[in-house]
Amino acid sequence: MKLPLLLAASALLLINTAFPQNDSAAPSNILFILADDLGWADTTLYGETQLYETPNLEKLASRGMTFTRAYTANPLCSPTRSSILTGLHPARTGLTSPNCHTPNIVLKAKAADDAPSNKKLTTYTSVTRLDPAHVTIAERLKESGYVTGHFGKWHLGAEPYSPLEHGFDVDVPHWHGPGPAGSFVAPWKFPDFKEKYPGEHIEDRMGDEAVAFLEANKDKPFFLNYWQFSVHAPFDAKKEYIEKYRSKIDPKDEQRSPTYAAMVQSLDENVGKMLDALDRLELTDKTAIVFFSDNGGNMYNEVDGTTPTSNRPLRGGKGNNWDGGVRVPAVVSWPGVTKPGTRCDDLITSPDFFPTLLAMAGLEPDRSVPLDGISLLPAFHGEQLNRDAIFTFFPHSTGVPDTLPPSASAYSGDWKLLRLLHNGKNGDHEHRLFNLQNDMGERKDLSAEYPDKVIELSTKLDRFLKDTGAVFPRPNPNYNPASAELTKLGIRAGKGMKLDAAGGNLIASVEENNAQINLQLKEPSPSGNRTLTLQIDSEKPGRIALRWAEKGIKPLYFKDRLVYSNAYPKGKSTVSIPFTAKNPVTGFRIDFQQQRGQIRISEISVDDLEIPIRKTP
Repeated sequence: MKLPLLLAASALLLINTAFPQNDSAAPSNILFILADDLGWADTTLYGETQLYETPNLEKLASRGMTFTRAYTANPLCSPTRSSILTGLHPARTGLTSPNCHTPNIVLKAKAADDAPSNKKLTTYTSVTRLDPAHVTIAERLKESGYVTGHFGKWHLGAEPYSPLEHGFDVDVPHWHGPGPAGSFVAPWKFPDFKEKYPGEHIEDRMGDEAVAFLEANKDKPFFLNYWQFSVHAPFDAKKEYIEKYRSKIDPKDEQRSPTYAAMVQSLDENVGKMLDALDRLELTDKTAIVFFSDNGGNMYNEVDGTTPTSNRPLRGGKGNNWDGGVRVPAVVSWPGVTKPGTRCDDLITSPDFFPTLLAMAGLEPDRSVPLDGISLLPAFHGEQLNRDAIFTFFPHSTGVPDTLPPSASAYSGDWKLLRLLHNGKNGDHEHRLFNLQNDMGERKDLSAEYPDKVIELSTKLDRFLKDTGAVFPRPNPNYNPASAELTKLGIRAGKGMKLDAAGGNLIASVEENNAQINLQLKEPSPSGNRTLTLQIDSEKPGRIALRWAEKGIKPLYFKDRLVYSNAYPKGKSTVSIPFTAKNPVTGFRIDFQQQRGQIRISEISVDDLEIPIRKTP
């Protein structure tokens, strides 16, 4: 059942600082362009790139206002998208990770009571669909007579959670996946959406489809949601564009992928396509345009032998709560309201767009429904926003370089407080404090120098998390620091096994027959005839089943890559297991086939390569 949409007429007259009076110059139309994974340094708007070309974004900025401190509420796509549509922070909805394409439907976040022993915090499960109970901006605008269309990436759920169930009249290509199906360049793999010609680029096609929507509805008020697939993986682009940027590459620059630069060009060209169509249809003066990105740039995949991009001078990127993951480009052009070519340094965040678009359309919010953003209308008029702080929330750890534990943050003025959830002593939160005016790269923690500022921002963050009812992981009662250290070394307990470390030994507790240890090698071991050797001291006799993973071969452990050891006795023994690998070896699965009992392992090696086991006093 939908939440209430309207209040009594008297309530509609209430005005406060979060929702200032609607502007008399309300536009007839609204166009929201959302980029996917476009980082703060991926455009020419802020002067941080020498490689990428974004003249159409510059053209849009020349017509409106560029925001220099725009943030997403979360460093990944689906949570940010939900906050734009609903005005609700991911901390409130529980939609905190981009799992909306997975088959498991979860509509309420949950923190488990425990987790495996190598995890410091309990297991956390995110919401995996945008719940239809939340009213979207498309629904509000549609009720007010707008024609609504969604084009491009959605990633908030397939039917019955698609754009068509969230207020959009049109949804093209009606796809729920995290990126374009198969490729940016045709042939694609969308189930019901085919290319018009060989080699068609999906962004060009989305731009064309969005323009067709403009043409069909030029005489009606419209809300056009053009959410680009660019510049998310898979990383491919028009060949001629890739070749163009090869000649521009500076090998010393951290932004040095010609493929990614080509993808940025296609993104920008289709922004220009929208601007040109509005000009041609004489709709420019009647249309407010928002440009935003759903999270920071991707610094962790590989393309052209390097990372896709760099968010320098910001720290980190997509998938963590450093500013590189949440600070993004943002432009708003509202003819007659935003002064052309202006910049705003106020803090803004993705949940602000719901109340802002309502105000643009001359509509009031439903005050019975909490909102976590504010209207940006004062900023459009050159006034300072009346806000206390903005917040990010990411109760996950992605494992990418420069990763953080599950975290949240509060921004106020030039200050950022980063909270690592339950990462301190005795399960307390750990805090780091940065002055972003002086330290844009978040390298100097000032928490010890400014304890009062830590308390001030921590209080604001506590209030926010309580108000939103945020669910996040808690200290894990099963946590074993030794197990966590083993995980860092690539040693993990599999089915039926518990691991610990003591006295320089790996302690394996077998709880059922075929209990498993998984070993991930830091560097591949050579192919050929090899021997895995273990020095063990076992409470029970048994034997070992050995499987191994080879580089470039999937699935990781084939049945034909399986050998058995001879039986080993109770007590101390050396177990040697010869095997033959056709390709370099990247890891092992060792199954101990014995009754319940403890095995002390003092050494694991592959020929002359010793696999490190955590040493403890």
